[in-house]
This record gives sequence, C-alpha cells and structure tokens, in this order.
Amino acid sequence: MISPDDFQPLIEKLRASFATISAVMDPELLTQKIADLTQQAAAPDLWDDQEHAQKVTQSLSAAQADLQRLQKMRARIDDMEALVELGAEESGEDRDAILVDAEQTYETLKRDLDAMEVKTLLNGEYDERFAVVTIRSGAGGVDAADFAQMLLRMYLRYCERHHYATKVLDTSYAEEAGIKSVTFQVDAPYAYGMLSVEAGTHRLARVSPFNAAGKRQTSFAAVEVIPLIETTDHIEVPESDIKIDVFRSSGPGGQSVNTTDSAVRLTHLPTGIVISMQDEKSQIQNRAAAMRVLQSRLLMLRHQQEHDKKKELAGDVKASWGDQMRSYFLYGQQLVKDLRTGYESGNPDSVFDGDLDGFIDAAIRWRKHQEKHRDQ
Repeated sequence: MISPDDFQPLIEKLRASFATISAVMDPELLTQKIADLTQQAAAPDLWDDQEHAQKVTQSLSAAQADLQRLQKMRARIDDMEALVELGAEESGEDRDAILVDAEQTYETLKRDLDAMEVKTLLNGEYDERFAVVTIRSGAGGVDAADFAQMLLRMYLRYCERHHYATKVLDTSYAEEAGIKSVTFQVDAPYAYGMLSVEAGTHRLARVSPFNAAGKRQTSFAAVEVIPLIETTDHIEVPESDIKIDVFRSSGPGGQSVNTTDSAVRLTHLPTGIVISMQDEKSQIQNRAAAMRVLQSRLLMLRHQQEHDKKKELAGDVKASWGDQMRSYFLYGQQLVKDLRTGYESGNPDSVFDGDLDGFIDAAIRWRKHQEKHRDQ
C-alpha cells in the first residue's frame, strides 16, 4: 500500500506539469481575450454578419472553457493534496480507503494533464482554424466505398463527442454501397490542428460483406484536411481561372434530390483542382461555399510550395509522412494501429464510434517530435 509520503513527489510532478501548461496557455492573456470577445459579442449588429458572429461566439466559448479548465485543474490538484493530508491523519481501513482514492485521483489528473498538454502543442500557422475534411475511396471497389462511409461516421462521431459543429458540404455516392467522396466542415477552434494529423491513407482489412465467398478484402481511403479560409488570407482567384458548371444535387443511387440546377462544380484551371458543392439550397450559396473551399485548398497549396522550397534549399528530400498512416484489422485479431506512432487499440468498434483521442494525441506529439528533430 502506498504511503502518504509517497504522494509528495507525485503532487510536485503534477504541479510542475500544470505550471508548464499554464505558462503556455497564459491565464492573463485568456482573461483579456475573453473580455475583448465578450465586448464584440455584445455588439448590437453582431449577427448582421452571421459568419463573423459564429466565429466570435465559438472563440469566446473556447477561451472561457480553456480558462475554466485551468482554474479547475489547479483546484483539483489542491483537493488531491488535501485528500492525502486527510489520509495521513487517519489509520486502519479509513486511511487505506482514502489513499486508494488519492491514488486513483492522481491517475485521472495525470491523464487529464496529458490531454491539456497536447493542446499546447497546437501552435502551427493554421492550427487555430476551423477544418475542411475530404474523404475519398481508393483501391478496393465496393469495400473501399463502404470504408469511406465508415470513416465519415467515425469522424462525425468524434466531433459529436467533443461538441464540434459539423456540416456535410458535398457527397458523391457510390453505385452499389458507400461513398466515392465526401467533404465536410468542422466549425470549432483548433479543429484543423487536431484533425490535420488524420490526413493520409487509411487501410482496412476484413472479411468482405460484399463477397459471397467470404474472402478477406483489403481496401483503402484517403483523408485530406485543410484549414478553412479566412477573409484576411487574401487569396485572389481571377474569374478567368475558374470554370463553373451547375447540375442537380443527387443522393444515393444517383437519385436527384431537387428539381433545379442548384449544385455547383468549380474547376480551377491553373491547378486542376475541382470543388463540388450541393449542400446549400441555392446556386449562389453553393457557389460561395465552393469558392471558400477552393481558396482554402489554394492557400494550403501555396503553403506546401513554400515548405517544399525551404526543404529543397535545406537539402532535405525525405518525406515526413508515409502514404499509409493507419491500418484497421477487422478479422482475426481485432486491431487498429497507427503506423507512425505505434499507438494501437484492440477495440475497433470503439474507434469507428469516434474514440480517436488516443490516436490524435499520440500523432500530435509525434508530429511535434518530428518538427524538433527536423529543425536540429
């Protein structure tokens, strides 16, 4: 049985971790940010611009949650120390029960501090942005299309668990089952920073439900994550660089879901980037939404070109990310394994139900380690 004296170094370790996190998150800066955003949110004309209003209110909510999390964590560590002191004053079974409770409290605090630390690692240029995620089925036929739909549900459930607002912007359904591609938006501060580590090729191995012989099938899907464009980014797209096509929105099996040509497809001629949008009710709204996603992709393309040029000048030609970043095994040994970090879960059902925190946290830490190693 652990003794009260054994807890002192553990409490000091918790306080040291908290001090590091608090220094990065900066409670004073958060307090000032909350005051500024509160003033903006109180403006009588706030909702004249709904997009700006939504960003202000969500940023305010996120800042308040961060400050409250810091305050609660400090109080929880104090409470644990008081609990240990109480245990030291007791004896027998009462003392043992209190110390067991304190030990469990320590494990919970350590886990929660680790989760808070991950967010302090999201300091990239676009990490604070909302995210636009695109999932495309790859090799594997019907199974790949079904896998793409499984991934869509997985990410939407992850967002639901964290109370992130989502909006499906465009869906291209496969003929037999599943989807060819889907694009959805995640409206939450740091959504891009969190989800950007999910970009890459995902692999599914299972006994195919679409194969009468019950053979094992391997299929692939690609995930792309880009930050949502902001008006301050100044990505100019000349009209002469865009080809615009309009068509009727379609649902599963190719069925038309409306009677007007409201869906829009934008083709950026210089790069060949194609954006389709059919979620909104009017052609004007779909065109505006498609243009914003196009600008976001052009912003990332420009950023990638600048990054590649820096790597070329530095003589670093090694790729940072492999094509295949995670495997999902649904036969024999049930397993989901990230090939970059080594993090794995023996409960694929839970993972496909949105339990991605362990994978995302490990990948963010891995990415930060890679960046530090590259900069040395």
